[in-house]
Order: sequence, then structure tokens, then C-alpha cells
Amino acid sequence: MLHYAVVFFVIALIAALLGFSGIAGTAVGIAKLLFLVFLVLAVLSLIFGRRVKT
Repeated sequence: MLHYAVVFFVIALIAALLGFSGIAGTAVGIAKLLFLVFLVLAVLSLIFGRRVKT
């Protein structure tokens, strides 16, 4: 999921350089959303991850 966030961010940068402000804004919004989802899932995975019984 982090990979997709980076891809959308790169698309946003390229679109901004070419002057497509609407597409760039949308791509940045999608990248932010995917990054936040990734962070939430990563934190939940660390908290509720597999616990080793010893």
C-alpha cells in the first residue's frame, strides 16, 4: 500500500510540473489517503500482531 502512495505522489509531481493542477491535486489527495491507511494498518499490526508464547 505504501508503494501505491508513492506512485500517486510521483504522478502528482509529474502532473504539477506539466501544469495539470486538477490531476495533481487529486493524485496528492489519493496519496495522502493511502499513506494514512498504511500508517494505521502498520500501527495496528504492531499492537495486535502475532504474540510469541514462551
